[in-house]
Amino acid sequence: MARRSEQRTALHFVLPAIALVGLFRMFPLVLGFLLSFTAGDGPGGLVWVGLDNYRQLTTDAAFHDSLIDTLILLATLPVWVMLPLLLAILIHQGVPGGKLFRAVYFFPAVLSAAIIGSIFNVVLRYDGSLNAALKAIGIDAVDWLGSGATAMGSLIVVELWATFGMSVLIFLAGLSNVSSELVETARLDGAKPYQIWWHIILPAMRPILEFVAVVTTIGVLTSMFGLIYVLTAGGPGTATTLPEFLIRMEQGKMNRPGYASAISMVLFVVMAGLAWVKIRIMSRNANR
Repeated sequence: MARRSEQRTALHFVLPAIALVGLFRMFPLVLGFLLSFTAGDGPGGLVWVGLDNYRQLTTDAAFHDSLIDTLILLATLPVWVMLPLLLAILIHQGVPGGKLFRAVYFFPAVLSAAIIGSIFNVVLRYDGSLNAALKAIGIDAVDWLGSGATAMGSLIVVELWATFGMSVLIFLAGLSNVSSELVETARLDGAKPYQIWWHIILPAMRPILEFVAVVTTIGVLTSMFGLIYVLTAGGPGTATTLPEFLIRMEQGKMNRPGYASAISMVLFVVMAGLAWVKIRIMSRNANR
């Protein structure tokens, strides 16, 4: 009886959270799933079309372009992981001003996408400060945000600047947990610094590396809407139209909630797969 009473008490504590998750997470998910099988421009004009929206995705050039942009983004993942790791190593090694650098690197993480986008819009636009600096040293101006060749790269650099501070802190926490006795023993045995890092520190950091890689992948695929909206609006053409921005265009501009929901479901499946990988990694590391 006492155990059942404890279970009921625990259930009372978690019920509000369950209700909120159901209302603001599960209900929109189920609604989006049902909408993905419809066509029309509103509740009164929706008609059931079955899998037509998903069939259209297979021939939609805009959706294909968004997938290509996503692959380009994912191809830069090593930079998103290794740059914060290298900076964390420098700070951990006691570089002068390490505490200041730690705060400076993390600062962009507290800024909103609108603020970051506004700042870099001034920096990267054709008559912006970056091109002014290039002209001062004799280099022609570049249309960083208006050219299909540079728009996605510029967006990636801005997003990296805005988010890598959190990864630096995670890596610093992981480095602080590496056994100092093991490192000192290896040093006394004559191991060189690169051997210590390669054979001791990096293997110990492997769970952190995997965690950061998965979390970063999920983050960059679902959190760049604000920057895209402020900096490029998906352009030029579809050069920076990632799936999350394409969803907004289909829903907002094209007024096609059913088709936008179908794209959302595809993105959800991808995110669910990445979340499953994340859970497996965390479970595997916990069982070591």
